[in-house]
Order: sequence, then structure tokens, then C-alpha cells
Amino acid sequence: MKKIEAIIRKEKLESVRKALEEDSYFGMTVSDVSGRGRQKGICLQWRAGEHRIDFLPKLKLELVVLDEDVPRAIDAIVRNARTGETGDGKIFVLPVESVVRVRTGDKDERAI
Repeated sequence: MKKIEAIIRKEKLESVRKALEEDSYFGMTVSDVSGRGRQKGICLQWRAGEHRIDFLPKLKLELVVLDEDVPRAIDAIVRNARTGETGDGKIFVLPVESVVRVRTGDKDERAI
């Protein structure tokens, strides 16, 4: 099993969620996050001068999938989160040693 962590633009969440659901990935966690990468924030112009925003608001989407489902889940995220502009986000894939469903005690593949 793998955990996919995707940092995406807030406005892309609904299309990414729908695409994942169409591929039968229903369980996910979404968190508000802020950060920066190569984009290094943005500079806004106001009458009083410049204002720099170093950390931009994003969403972190987390889901656990079987190893063989990783490419399909990543493809769904990329296709629906991409704008082609700097700041589209990143996807991280991490190993998952074990999963337990609290309600039933189901473990590993039966728990996801």
C-alpha cells in the first residue's frame, strides 16, 4: 500500500475529487496548508507599495491506495489539477506499513 499526498490549488479540489471518485477512490483527507516552492510566493502591488506573500494557500489531499493503483490515482490527480502554470503543486508517494479501520478492526487491504 502507498499513501499519496498531493499539494494542489484550492480551486482544483472539486475536479480532482470527482476524477478520483470516478476511478473508485472515495476515501481521502483534505487539509488547508500553505507553502512555497520555486514560485517563492507572490508580490502584490498596493497604493502604499509592495506586499510580499511568501507562503501561498494550497490544499493537501491524502489517500491510501494499493500499490498497483498508484499510477492510475496519480494520473487522475495530475490531469485534473494541472493548469500549466507555476504553483500547480506536487505529489508525494510514501510506503504504508499497516492500516487499521477503527470501527471494525479490519486490517490492511480490507481497511482501505
